[in-house]
Amino acid sequence: MMALKVFKVLLIFFPWKIRRLILVSFFHYKIHPTARIGYSYIYPEFLIMKKNAVIGNFNVAIHIENMELGSNSIINRSNWITGYLEKEMGKIHYGHQTNRRAELILGDESSITKNHHIDCTNRIHIGRFVTVAGYNSQLLTHSIDVYENRQDSNTIIIGDYCFIGTRSILLGGSRLPDYSILAAGAVLNKSYSDVWSLYGGIPARKIKQLPHTAKYFSRESGFVY
Repeated sequence: MMALKVFKVLLIFFPWKIRRLILVSFFHYKIHPTARIGYSYIYPEFLIMKKNAVIGNFNVAIHIENMELGSNSIINRSNWITGYLEKEMGKIHYGHQTNRRAELILGDESSITKNHHIDCTNRIHIGRFVTVAGYNSQLLTHSIDVYENRQDSNTIIIGDYCFIGTRSILLGGSRLPDYSILAAGAVLNKSYSDVWSLYGGIPARKIKQLPHTAKYFSRESGFVY
């Protein structure tokens, strides 16, 4: 076990072509030839990286069942992405949640910028053309159920063409609908359904409708120049 951990660390510094070959053949990951991982410790149980997907430097992704990056998606740098797998941790905290999946799904043309904490104890689904912008946002799928006195978790869903402002917090059970903005510093703790909306505040609530003419919501490239 320790030898494998050491090997994983050393593998980070291999030339990318060799590292990709090992990740595909030994770890059975599905990594498109045009996808790339920088100097990062990325070891979910299963990894899919589609065409031109990129994981930058100094990211960590561990204790996750499944991690999928769509075409032209990017996880920039210095992000902490973790989940909870009983067989790795040696403790059963979520035995009552038989359908729980510790996974991160990042849609086509979407990006996670820098220094964010992504807690994938339960499923996080981020749609297409989404920007998790700025710094130090937290997506937290797990907490303590004080009524049952046990660890609990719930999913986080972010729709297509969304923008997550800096230092936002999204809690388990929350949902940001398509074509929406979550304002900087907001705390999203509910599931909303009104599209084309600005949400903000603590806790977040709908503030106003957004115009359909806003060009962010009709762009054909995920990267904003």
